[in-house]
Amino acid sequence: MKKIFYIFIITGISLLSTSCVGDLDQLPHKETTSGNILNDTTAANYKSVLAKLYASYVIAGQEQGGGNPDLSSNSGYDYMRCYFNMQECGTEEIASTWLEGDNVKGLTYLSWDVNDPWVSDTYYRIYYTIALCNEFLRNAGDSQIAGFSESEQADIRHYRAEARFLRALSYYHAMDLYRNIPFVTEANPVGSYIPPRYTSAQIFDFIETELTTIENELLPVNECEYARASQAAAQTLLARLYLNAEVYSGTARYTDCITYCRRVMQNGYHLEPEYAKLFNADNNLRTHEIIFSFAVDANRTTSWGATTYIICGAVSSTSEFQNPADYGVTSGWGSFRVRQELPLLFPEGDKRGMFFTEGQSISVDIIDDQSKGYFAEKWTNLTDAGEAASNTGALGVSTDFPVFRLADVYLMFAEAVLRGGAGGSAGEAVGYINLLRERAYGNTSGNIGTGDLTLNFILDERARELYWECVRRTDLIRYGRFTDNSYLWQWKGGVKDGKGVNDKYNTYPIPASELSANPNLYNEKY
Repeated sequence: MKKIFYIFIITGISLLSTSCVGDLDQLPHKETTSGNILNDTTAANYKSVLAKLYASYVIAGQEQGGGNPDLSSNSGYDYMRCYFNMQECGTEEIASTWLEGDNVKGLTYLSWDVNDPWVSDTYYRIYYTIALCNEFLRNAGDSQIAGFSESEQADIRHYRAEARFLRALSYYHAMDLYRNIPFVTEANPVGSYIPPRYTSAQIFDFIETELTTIENELLPVNECEYARASQAAAQTLLARLYLNAEVYSGTARYTDCITYCRRVMQNGYHLEPEYAKLFNADNNLRTHEIIFSFAVDANRTTSWGATTYIICGAVSSTSEFQNPADYGVTSGWGSFRVRQELPLLFPEGDKRGMFFTEGQSISVDIIDDQSKGYFAEKWTNLTDAGEAASNTGALGVSTDFPVFRLADVYLMFAEAVLRGGAGGSAGEAVGYINLLRERAYGNTSGNIGTGDLTLNFILDERARELYWECVRRTDLIRYGRFTDNSYLWQWKGGVKDGKGVNDKYNTYPIPASELSANPNLYNEKY
């Protein structure tokens, strides 16, 4: 059984809501509140409540499979399932099968609107986690913890920094997806408070300030428990923030991106020699490359979302050739394949291109036909020993989701150098890229030189290295290729050969229900 930090869940701090005004910062609608839990008992309970913050990314409720849900929603899915769909569905990395049944037609064709169920569910999931973090911080101030021992207070201050990191991460997701969003912290009153609308630039400044403030308040990598946020996690999020700064704030920050990539690399990380082991049920052992993960354990965090959705979804439910047991699952859902543009990015010899092809066409001529398009084999529920880690029919999978990896840091460094950031050279960038390619090819046959290092190459290499890791939409937007005609993929815009769409689809709209509830909010293009 995997030793996971966050497996202990505190039911009492669940927030039950359908709308966000007053619900972004409200007290729980439960007899037992976080205040009761934290202030009426021991310091150890702070860690248990902190565990709920981490768990909010991978489970939807307090019971198996999301029962007794934290939120009323259109679909009841967890944060990770929502975020995966929002980042991947509209790109060449996913061809969805359940267009109508899973309500992903709008995401798939880049045609959503303010009433899209995934746009709404994702929004409220993000703000639910933000609300949990705010409530934790309201009850973790110096005055509230003054009665504990010095060592207990020191521990709680670390927990407090982690809560601020998780809130910053969720605000980053909200800004990346929706741009101009409501803003609320623990300093705001609880109850009927109507949050103001912050611009993307204002949210950017808040995230940057939070992360630079807590960077040294978080535990160093070598002292940090698995699945908790270390100093390196904050540094990596800052690097990603700076890489996309021009999109979010209008000002390029590539030198800062390089600076923080270097800080991450100074923590002693190194690449896992076997790429596939980063995405199996024992990937909790890959802490030499995985910087921060959403941890999943089927025995304690049963979910039909998170990585269960990814792994079972990538196994056919109709193929006579594909065997679910080969991936450590009891059955396939056939939820999605990849569009043809993704496998075509992999040259012969690149072992990262892991696709099931037997009985499958590479071309997705019919997007909701399971036989059209390759299935991705990147993720499995198998251990290093090749055994199923859990009974997916009853419990889901036990594969963690790597939020940040060293490989991404290498790629961010290289891109920031190419975009003019100071503090790094093209030669150094090529060296890092070739480390990735030597792992991918098993030798130096795929290595590149400085003349090969271009922005187009980096965009393609990011797809080869990071597909299905929830970065593709963000990458395509940073490159200006998500909505226009400069890069087309099958079924972009709802036609087989692809077409450009209105640039409003570079962001998701604030849901209609939220606009009705908060007069401070509005959508500029929807």
